[in-house]
Amino acid sequence: MRIALLSYRSKPHCGGQGVYVRHLSRELVALGHEVEVFSGQPYPELDPGVRLTPVPSLDLYREPDPFRTPRPSEIRDAVDVLEVATMWTAGFPEPRTFSLRVARMLRERLDDFDVVHDNQTLGDALLGLERAGLPLVATIHHPITFDRRVDLAAAGTWKKRLGLRRWYGFLRMQARVARRLATVLTVSESSARDIVADFGVDPERIRVVPLGVDSAFRPPDEAVAPRVPGRIVAMASADTPMKGTGVLLEAFAKLRTERDVELLLVSRPKPGGPTEQLIERLAIGDAVRFVHGISDAELAAVVGSAEIACVPSLYEGFSLPTVEAMACATPLVVSRAGAIPEVVGPEGLCAELVTPGDVGELVLALEALLDDPDRRARMGAAGRQRALDEFGWRAVAERTAAAYREAVEAAAGAGPTREEPRLARVTRRRRC
Repeated sequence: MRIALLSYRSKPHCGGQGVYVRHLSRELVALGHEVEVFSGQPYPELDPGVRLTPVPSLDLYREPDPFRTPRPSEIRDAVDVLEVATMWTAGFPEPRTFSLRVARMLRERLDDFDVVHDNQTLGDALLGLERAGLPLVATIHHPITFDRRVDLAAAGTWKKRLGLRRWYGFLRMQARVARRLATVLTVSESSARDIVADFGVDPERIRVVPLGVDSAFRPPDEAVAPRVPGRIVAMASADTPMKGTGVLLEAFAKLRTERDVELLLVSRPKPGGPTEQLIERLAIGDAVRFVHGISDAELAAVVGSAEIACVPSLYEGFSLPTVEAMACATPLVVSRAGAIPEVVGPEGLCAELVTPGDVGELVLALEALLDDPDRRARMGAAGRQRALDEFGWRAVAERTAAAYREAVEAAAGAGPTREEPRLARVTRRRRC
């Protein structure tokens, strides 16, 4: 099949969308499919054989100048005007504006693809591609309604809450589009239930395809690079309350009063933001270190260097960091939140589960595991085996390709489109 894979932003490192796009596209190509990735900034890192077509935005949230005002010479068209105007009024424009740009590009290339796969953009303009005769499949990792709820609960003032409601205004569009899609992929049974509850999607239209873990994630050779005593590692793709970083820092500060421990955070905190402020208030800056922008091999080395990995999130639709730690045979302490229990399997097998947001419970779980090296070894080995047995990118690609075929066959049997009889277009295409 000829696949157009869409992602409105694809952060290469420590970002779920970029990881998904890279590994899924690579494995689809290995299965013999042709894949062209259409992405806005930041662009993904892709493997040989996968083509990248940039869909440039105004890149209003880039580092080191997020929420920047573009120069007048940067404004190219009405979509750019919409993008900057939405930002100026406290909204998040990228899902809508990316969908407008990429739909415009694809309408000029309808005969180049057999299926379009949208990675959680869920923009109105994409529905026009389906009306034009291109089957459309979308992945919803989880409904961002959960992010909104957590952020609103953490907001201190009515003004902040008002701003957050404006920021998350794109969710109305995403829910509307999701309800109209014939095929929705998601990454866990937990996410599937949440998509039904929060977006009102027909459960019969949802296919669950868990994510995979790259082969770069493997246990360390402890004869060469032994695990660092007392080191705890945690990964957070975003510096937001939902990732539970504040809860972990509070727990770590309590551990630090009686133990020689170190916390390694794979994250990039907002300069002067809540995470940095909390570290300063807790006086633990000498024992907390941040790393970011590293390759998969470097990330695997970081995860494999720790005695314990911690995932303190208040919600996760899947949790790639959890699977990556399992693949590195690093025992886990994780929140009993969202899909995390589904990912780690039976409680105590490869992870200790704690109540989301409970600092005291997290401290006790970390202490118990730090004091029991035999249990850490058993849990690490069990996690490694579960990662190998359950989470492979080749299986993800095979199941995703099956969903594509289902969507193509359903579209072929749906009769003529508004713009052109389906049969006429199918006969001009190279078949799947």
